[in-house]
Amino acid sequence: MDQAPLPHLFVGKAVTTDAGGDVVLLPKYGNRHGLVAGATGTGKTVTLMTLAEGFSRLGVPVFLADVKGDVAGLAVAGTPSEKLAARVAQLGMTDYRNEAAPVVFWDLWGKAGHPVRTTVSEMGPTLLGRILELNETQAGVLDIVFKLADDRGLLLLDLEDLRALLGLIVDERKDISTRYGLVSAPSIGAIQRALLRLEQEGADQFFGEPALELADLMRTTFDGRGVVNILAADQLILKPKLYSSFLLWLLSELFENLPEVGDLDKPKLVFVFDEAHLLFDDAPAALRQRIEQVVRLIRSKGVGVYFCSQFPDDVPTEILGQLGNRFQHALRAYTPRDQKAVKTAAETFVGNPHLDVAQAIGQLGVGEALVSTLQDKGVPMPVEKTLIAPPRCRMGAITEAERQQVRAGSPVGMKYDTRIDRESAAELLARKAEAKTEQAQAPAAKTPEAGPDDDGNGFGQAVKDALFGTKRRQGMIESMAKQTARTVGSQVGRQILRGLLGGIFGGKR
Repeated sequence: MDQAPLPHLFVGKAVTTDAGGDVVLLPKYGNRHGLVAGATGTGKTVTLMTLAEGFSRLGVPVFLADVKGDVAGLAVAGTPSEKLAARVAQLGMTDYRNEAAPVVFWDLWGKAGHPVRTTVSEMGPTLLGRILELNETQAGVLDIVFKLADDRGLLLLDLEDLRALLGLIVDERKDISTRYGLVSAPSIGAIQRALLRLEQEGADQFFGEPALELADLMRTTFDGRGVVNILAADQLILKPKLYSSFLLWLLSELFENLPEVGDLDKPKLVFVFDEAHLLFDDAPAALRQRIEQVVRLIRSKGVGVYFCSQFPDDVPTEILGQLGNRFQHALRAYTPRDQKAVKTAAETFVGNPHLDVAQAIGQLGVGEALVSTLQDKGVPMPVEKTLIAPPRCRMGAITEAERQQVRAGSPVGMKYDTRIDRESAAELLARKAEAKTEQAQAPAAKTPEAGPDDDGNGFGQAVKDALFGTKRRQGMIESMAKQTARTVGSQVGRQILRGLLGGIFGGKR
């Protein structure tokens, strides 16, 4: 017997013509990515909340950042009102009821949600260099730092480990420069100062363990609804490079670790990238090319990426062309920049003979949008002026007590709320330095004279020298120990493979 098709995600009601009609997003094309654009105050956030709720009811987990603090309203049921009831009746939503979505709160600082952590090794040099705002030369030195750690099998869990490794490189700079490439003292100093700034901003809390496991972002409830993961970003957004690099890291982790699944009935996860322009501002061409590759290929792993920004051209053309589901809110063409954005938005839609798209963009009211989604066989529908369906949750911020109540019932709090500090590079290098200091301070052992047990010819001392070495020559035991260490280090190094954005391929910890 054929399986019944999944219900559609109801977006709203078309008002382009008198006939109207439901505007829906088909679950099977939810992983074909999307764009929500429009000026401030035109209803983008409400559209995002409607989409998040809709995907959740379809059983699809969602991840999105709460930049202004109002997305958190998804965790609390909405309040009935006459205005809301009139909108629901206008849209013909017979199954509408106020309800909360299943929500888990996250926060890089661990204050407004569960702490989100990763290790320095897993993030990799590319994105860490962007967070630290290093120039090209300094970023090259950071590449060498990570290569050295990988080759020697040193775990870089937090910033203390990275700082310890930088100290080792200062001590061995000549040998490392010969083997890996020039490492200059000024570049090392610049990286250390950048790390200090990062720590002063509190972002060092992001690095450490327990590291985030992707499976915890892809949970469903007992009744089959997808969990909506909300990242508190009202403070994080004040540090644009950290905000965009964190979301890009998370996207790259999904890309590197999830298996290929092809076309599914619905996405495995929907990832919303709010304030998308921050991702591409000042990004070098090489990084933009890698982002394009990730967005293009992650679809086959069951992940849908939805960008949200004011202007459609905030997203590069090569990525814009991959976004099949479009939601365009009002743009006011007051400046040449605005006029260009309106033209770009109009040109990216499939035309509708009953609608002047460029004119309509400037005349949309709050809660209205021009919508085009992929329909049967992946063909985009002609653009429709649409009344967006209201979310069932609260459209606004929640109280601290309500947030704490949601956190108290979270299924992952016990796992992430307590930090773990296990042995890593900092401890290993500290022990090595301590042992070296003790060896240097120890009094030189006196060479015993030949005695009767040596048959008078020093044979016993010769055996001891061969095994344990002398001041001038390595012994067999020391030589074998060093060779073993090199072998283990090289084997660990070979196991560490890095993906497109520099993160560890396969998420090995």
